[in-house]
Amino acid sequence: MPISRIDTFLRKLERRDRLSSAEAELLVDAAGDEVSFDMDSDLVREGDRPATSTLLVSGLATRYRVLSDGQRQITAIHVPGDFVDLHSLLLREMDHSVAALTRCRIVRYPHERLKRITEQAPHLTRLLWLMTLIDASIQREWIVAMGRRSAGQQMAHLLCELYVRLGVAGLVDGPSFSFPITQVQLGDALGMSAVHVNRVLQELRGENLFTWQGQTVRVLDWDGLQQRAEFDPRYLHLNIESR
Repeated sequence: MPISRIDTFLRKLERRDRLSSAEAELLVDAAGDEVSFDMDSDLVREGDRPATSTLLVSGLATRYRVLSDGQRQITAIHVPGDFVDLHSLLLREMDHSVAALTRCRIVRYPHERLKRITEQAPHLTRLLWLMTLIDASIQREWIVAMGRRSAGQQMAHLLCELYVRLGVAGLVDGPSFSFPITQVQLGDALGMSAVHVNRVLQELRGENLFTWQGQTVRVLDWDGLQQRAEFDPRYLHLNIESR
C-alpha cells in the first residue's frame, strides 16, 4: 500500500513525536482495504462489534447519538488523519455511531493487525494511545464550551479548533478552509436550534472575524477570533515530545 493513503495520519503523529521509518512501515503494512462512503451514510453504527478500526483518509465525519425522540447530538467532528473508532479495538461494542458529513474515503485497520502492533512496537502503541487521549481532550473542551461558553464563543471556538486541526492535516489554504456543514448539522454539534445558529453566525460576521460563503470559511482576524473564543490550543497537544 502506498504511504500516500495514510500520510495525513503519519503527519498527525509526527506533530507529537518522532516516528521512525520502521514504525511508519508497520502502519502501512497493517492497513487493510479502502472504502468510500456517501454523505450522510454511517461508517460505523451504534451496537456494531467491528473487527476493524476506521482511519479517515478524506472528507469529514461526525460522531453522534440519537435520542428516543429523534433528536441528534453530534459529539465530535473528524478530519482526515483521524481514527474515528480506534477505541473499538478494546471496547468491542460501539456505543455511538459515526457518519459521513461529506463524501468520505476510509482505510480499515483489522484489529488483529493492530494487536500485533501493540505486541511488537511499544512506542508506536503509545502514540496510538495518545491519539485516543487527544480525542478525549477535544471532547472535554466541547463539554466546557457547551456548558459554560456563550453561543458566540462556542461557535468561534469550533472554527478555531477546525482551522488548527485541518492545518495539521494540510487542508487549509492560507486563511481559508472548507467546512461543508449545514446550519442544522452545526446546531446538532453545538446543541442549538438552526434558528439560533443563524443568529450567532450573523453576530460573528458582524464582528468581521470571518466570512463564510458556500462551503468556505475565511478567517479575517485570527487573533480576534481566538480572543472571542478564548481559544487555547494546548488541549490539541501539538508539541513534539518523547512519549
